[in-house]
Amino acid sequence: MVVVMHVTPPKVNGWTPLLMLICLTVTLGTTIPVGYFFGVLNAPAEIIKKWCQDILAAEYDTIVTAGQLDILWTSIVSIYLIGGICGSFFSAVVSDKYGRKGCMVISSMLLIVSGILFNWCRAAKSLEMLMTGRFLGGIASALIFTAQPMYLLESAPSELSGSVGVFTCIGVTGGILLAQVVTLSHLLGSERLWPYALSFYCLLVIPSLLLLWWFPESPRWLYLHKQDSAGSEKALLRLRGRNAEEEVHQELLELKATLEAKSSSEASSLCSVLRNRELWLPLLLVCSFQATQQLSGINAIFFYSLSILTNAGFSDGAATWLNLGIGSFNLCTSLLGPLLIRRFPRRPLMMISCSMCALALLAMSLGLFFLERSESTVLTYFCAAFILTFILGFQLGLGPIAYFIGSELLEDSPRPVAMSMGSLFSWIGNFLVGMCFPLLQSVWSSFAFIPCMCVCLYCLLLTWRYLPETRGREPKDVKLLMSHGLSSKRNGSGMYLST
Repeated sequence: MVVVMHVTPPKVNGWTPLLMLICLTVTLGTTIPVGYFFGVLNAPAEIIKKWCQDILAAEYDTIVTAGQLDILWTSIVSIYLIGGICGSFFSAVVSDKYGRKGCMVISSMLLIVSGILFNWCRAAKSLEMLMTGRFLGGIASALIFTAQPMYLLESAPSELSGSVGVFTCIGVTGGILLAQVVTLSHLLGSERLWPYALSFYCLLVIPSLLLLWWFPESPRWLYLHKQDSAGSEKALLRLRGRNAEEEVHQELLELKATLEAKSSSEASSLCSVLRNRELWLPLLLVCSFQATQQLSGINAIFFYSLSILTNAGFSDGAATWLNLGIGSFNLCTSLLGPLLIRRFPRRPLMMISCSMCALALLAMSLGLFFLERSESTVLTYFCAAFILTFILGFQLGLGPIAYFIGSELLEDSPRPVAMSMGSLFSWIGNFLVGMCFPLLQSVWSSFAFIPCMCVCLYCLLLTWRYLPETRGREPKDVKLLMSHGLSSKRNGSGMYLST
């Protein structure tokens, strides 16, 4: 007698085909467009400024000076950041009310509306359409930064929390590189095609949105917020595989225990979170990491990379291609994130990252300073090497960890508020860089990156002093390590609490 046994192929390190498809689809349809918004106006800036000047003269009978045109262009660039700040104020409410997936569906629709406005603003001769599209894109990006990391971390098993968390950073860096490629002058960065360059990201958003409708909602949100145990079980079975009943049963028991332990007065609104002293330290860490990520200098490099490279001695053509190479290097280093986050603890990665960024910024400032006085070709290439060193250090920790650390530090109830507050500080930091870095360049010249270096040192000290190790721990266990606020680092015997 022959016994035929059905052998189910084992999952590889907790990954299932659906979970991998979710990570890839959500990255393509949400975070890549966010990065695209960051980088799309860099190359065609002069072409679009000329169009704005012509529209003001023809439609509004207004002749603007070069200074006034620069103010208008600054407004077009920064209104995206203002939209992000505004969206951060209500992103927690949206993600709690409509779910993590529902919040991303709303953000995708806003991105599509923005793309339509971009696509037709030149034909309609409308500055208002261009600025409205940028503003709506900022609101959508704020919703994405709040909901997307939570959706991935709440959908994945606990052992993959760090690995799925880095997809946010990968998407943003990929979007910046995609924008650099699409806006090349011989592609869509021309005087006739720039509206299509601005709306190109919609080709990723639309198919991703169709798949997003089919994906399951976050099982944790279904169980803990909607109290839909059947829906949560169904979502978990889809995510873990039909033959993972035992694993799903264990997760449901944990969710049930979490729901029973959660008191009706537990912090879930902004006011209640801010009043809870036990949450002050994790909030400080989340907001500081998000702000440091933007103030570290990474956006200054990508906002003004062409001018930085030309100041370093490269020709315009060489600076354009080197800028594209830097964007490619940024994406390649971000792809190391899943491997590093899975294998190494968060604390040492953040400390190494902050240290490398601070040293690279100091070296780049000194290199630019001596380059202005010696015009050495060797120093020119050293400055480019320092930029690459900074990007490598950034992607080791500051880039990926800042996006998902809130989901590892906080439990379910205060998590959306904390993520939205972190998003708010991220957008404020981004806005400050966009507005203040040109002023710093004009005043301090080569030393404009010194404030960014100081921010990296602050994050280094904050990590060393207060960040508990979250790798392999549940948020309820991490909470105990931070229950005494700024006095939480050491216990009575002087031992570090997170060891």
